[in-house]
Amino acid sequence: MSLTDNCGRPLLNLRISITQRCNNRCVYCHREGEVKRANRSAEKMSVEEIVRIAKIAISLGISRVKLTGGEPLMRKDLPEIVSGIAAVPGLRDLSLTTNGLLLGNMAKNLYERGLKRVNISLPTLNAETYRKLGGGKLEDALAGVKAAVEAGFCPVKLNMVILKDVNVGDVPDMIEYARQTGVVLQLIELDPINVSNNYYSTHHRSLDEQEEMLREKAVTIEKRQFMHNRLIYHLPNVTVEVVHPIENSDFCMHCTRMRVTSDGKLKPCLMRNDNLTDILTPIRKGANDEQLKELFVKANLLREPYNKSNQ
Repeated sequence: MSLTDNCGRPLLNLRISITQRCNNRCVYCHREGEVKRANRSAEKMSVEEIVRIAKIAISLGISRVKLTGGEPLMRKDLPEIVSGIAAVPGLRDLSLTTNGLLLGNMAKNLYERGLKRVNISLPTLNAETYRKLGGGKLEDALAGVKAAVEAGFCPVKLNMVILKDVNVGDVPDMIEYARQTGVVLQLIELDPINVSNNYYSTHHRSLDEQEEMLREKAVTIEKRQFMHNRLIYHLPNVTVEVVHPIENSDFCMHCTRMRVTSDGKLKPCLMRNDNLTDILTPIRKGANDEQLKELFVKANLLREPYNKSNQ
């Protein structure tokens, strides 16, 4: 069984926010679109509840699961969450987003538990710029990248949010770093989600200039159909993906995602919080699997392209 929304878009990916806590304070973080932070002193969902939600999703043909936050590695029980989801039949891919600061000591264990891939937020290789953006230590993040590569994650991706007057000039160094370490670099355009209008207008920078440079250097260019039609530029010995903001019709029309918020609600669109479906409360009230599947079906029918202006 697989789910398709009213616009013909398949539902293939589930992003589960397992915590709102984070050991960094990046101003540009969109927090998976959650406007109000859940209780940051404790997680809302247990290991068993997270695994059950993932199991229901996978039974409906959602074969790719990504654990997000906050910072997922803040949860001491993350290895149990990973092994629980990895054991579900029908799962094709289990990945994780992280700032990498705690990954150095956890990468090998998570890989052995069944985690396949990691996306590591790394906006710069300049230690002072890194500290100003998030407050953490660049050396810890780089240790996390190294540990992820050595553990065997494939691919390891670096998420670099481009910020005007902050890190635009760091792109060539990041491409070279990706080449040397054997990771994939993702250049991400700043989204106006959970950031102030002033911050967005001050730091937003179109990726057009970067794409022109990449086109000139690329050996081949690939389009990921089920990942918002994003372009992948294969340069000599390094791969760079470009992620444009969600406020464009091409991104929206090729969206295959649903999210689970940190407090257990199905969230059909990153940009909206007015169409959530509570799945945690029914679980705690004893709902059976069929009833939970119906909640996914209901939430999927609420999926629609947020940006329709150019369609």
